[in-house]
Amino acid sequence: MGLNRVDSVSAFVAFAIFVTLPIVLATTDASDVQALQVLYTSLNSPSQLTGWKSSGGDPCGESWKGITCEGSGVVAVVVPGLGLSGTMGYMLSDLLSLRTLDLSDNNVHDSIPYQLPPNLTSLNLATNNLSGNLPYSISNMVALNYLNLSHNSISQSIGDIFAKLQGLAVLDLSFNNFSGDLPNSFSSLSNLSTLYMRNNQLTGSVNILANLPLTNLNIADNHFSGWIPQELNSIPNFIYGGNSFDNGPAPPPPPYSSPPPRRSHNNGNHSGPGTHGTQGPSSHPGSGNKKNGLNTGPVVGIILGSVLVVLCLLLAIVFWLRKGKVGKHSSARASIGIPSAGTDKGLQSQRVKSMAVVTDLKPSPPEKLMGERVPGSSGSGKRGKSPITTATSYTIASLQTATNSFSQECLVGEGSLGRVYRGEFPNGKVLAIKKIDSAALSLQEEDNFPEAVLNISRLRHQNITTLVGYCAEHGQRLLVYEYIGNGTLHDMLHFSEDSSKMLSWNARVKVALGTARALEYLHEVCLPSVVHRNFKSANILLDEELNPHLSDCGLAALTPNTERQISTQMIGSFGYSAPEFAMSGMYTVKSDVYSFGVVMLELLTGRKPLDSLRVRPEQSLVRWATPQLHDIDALAKMVDPVLNGMYPAKSLSRFADIIALCVQVEPEFRPPMSEVVQALVRLMQRASVVKRRSSDESGFMHRMPDYEAVEMSF
Repeated sequence: MGLNRVDSVSAFVAFAIFVTLPIVLATTDASDVQALQVLYTSLNSPSQLTGWKSSGGDPCGESWKGITCEGSGVVAVVVPGLGLSGTMGYMLSDLLSLRTLDLSDNNVHDSIPYQLPPNLTSLNLATNNLSGNLPYSISNMVALNYLNLSHNSISQSIGDIFAKLQGLAVLDLSFNNFSGDLPNSFSSLSNLSTLYMRNNQLTGSVNILANLPLTNLNIADNHFSGWIPQELNSIPNFIYGGNSFDNGPAPPPPPYSSPPPRRSHNNGNHSGPGTHGTQGPSSHPGSGNKKNGLNTGPVVGIILGSVLVVLCLLLAIVFWLRKGKVGKHSSARASIGIPSAGTDKGLQSQRVKSMAVVTDLKPSPPEKLMGERVPGSSGSGKRGKSPITTATSYTIASLQTATNSFSQECLVGEGSLGRVYRGEFPNGKVLAIKKIDSAALSLQEEDNFPEAVLNISRLRHQNITTLVGYCAEHGQRLLVYEYIGNGTLHDMLHFSEDSSKMLSWNARVKVALGTARALEYLHEVCLPSVVHRNFKSANILLDEELNPHLSDCGLAALTPNTERQISTQMIGSFGYSAPEFAMSGMYTVKSDVYSFGVVMLELLTGRKPLDSLRVRPEQSLVRWATPQLHDIDALAKMVDPVLNGMYPAKSLSRFADIIALCVQVEPEFRPPMSEVVQALVRLMQRASVVKRRSSDESGFMHRMPDYEAVEMSF
């Protein structure tokens, strides 16, 4: 019995060792292995990454170069300065254990992937050839402490993506092509000690930086303007040359406000060296020079400040005395176009101006629009420019003149909210005017109109129609947009008899990618997310270069999810509606993804979503097409016959794969729009590579459209 017991124990120990051996040998998590394999392939399988493999392998157990593991999870990928080229792939977000990613000082190109490892604490992509803009996924990397993207070609605005990054200590965006104002969410960076933004195209003021705990700040060689906040003078290492700041001390705070908190000075050392070789002294004269006098300077400043404060007090007293008198003459205020608070006068004040003045497209002050809003209903406490200043207030008279009293000849479209007219103004501008049917809005929705205009005016994307202005007087509600003159995608696909306007395959992919980017912006960049709720080919406008412009964005606030809306809007949108909307009336971003898939089916087949003229099995485009999307032979027969076979076969198959993902019945299985964008970008990149090969036999016809031209346009 004793021997049997010993044998049993020995067998158990042997079994335990056998079972736990893979753990001891640090077998890598399967998703980490796959993500690194994709990264390796995307970097063109470089020999410098010793040990790496494009298939199989164990990064942790085999000690792949630059890989650090804890247990079975990859926690660090550090491969700087190896001359790596290619791109970063599309599966980095699967590295859930990764805390450090360093690909700096290589030749990695293309844009930063939309989805990055979500739990990073350190991300260093400095000194590469990266382009595009900052991915929105950075906003959810709440553990991030260090972010260095310097010395690349990243462009567009920085983006309002920092609200959740309270732990970020070092941010280096220097030597890129960023433009626009600093984002308001910079104010949330409560632990930021180092900020480098040298050599970009940034504009506006730097007031948002005033209360950050910075010890190193380099904003040299940009286009900043206004006053330098006095708080920034306390930063030990502060370089700001090569901008357009106003001379002299900043103006004092307004009367009766407590002075801002001051940091202790550090003997005026404002031009110390930076890090990573990017933040040396500015080449501009005086880039690091600031006040040097520590004896007479403060005394003079105190005297001047005291004088200015006294003057401000006197002006405030005069202002309040005059305000009391002006309050007795509200009619005089109206006669010169000053709105009375809490009334409709603000929206009607421009009636007294001549039509020529109104149509000069001079922006109205934001107070005119917001005069109808309930005080305090806007939760925005943000400072800086208000986006509503880009929306002009029009009189109903000027819009009637521009549209010939909304004549039938000027009618260009009609939707669930009303009709759209082409308007020509005396200054030569041609704009699109949406005249909202008063019967389509309830009293509550009319009250929502100012807020809807404010939100729509904030939408800024090259593939979204821009709101130019609005009108809200005499019970009328109108929206004025930029005019896109080449018609809608719906009309070009289904009603165009002009052979010169037949959409090539390239143009269709271009339209799909542009509208996907528009939805990605609405869903994943805007905060909170904007659900379109009426995505269809009739709302995709095409310009002369066939660039798509998505219309009716942000109008969901005027069409709430009610039974009334289901009965009116589904008439025009039936066939695009996701199953969950048809069943319950509920609509989410995933419902937009479904509708996008239907539009892609239109682009693929040239068919309408619903067509009662076809035989019954083919009347519903989704039901007819979906079972055939993975059948190569059936797919070739589904393609729009006007293409005459002029399309790349592999591109067609990949296009169909994207459609199949988007039109899945279950919303949770549909991809986010950022993944759709990535898939379409990859489709175009692969097609362009194939096109550049001579004597190619991969399914391209001899007279293929120019893929390179399409690729360069994005």
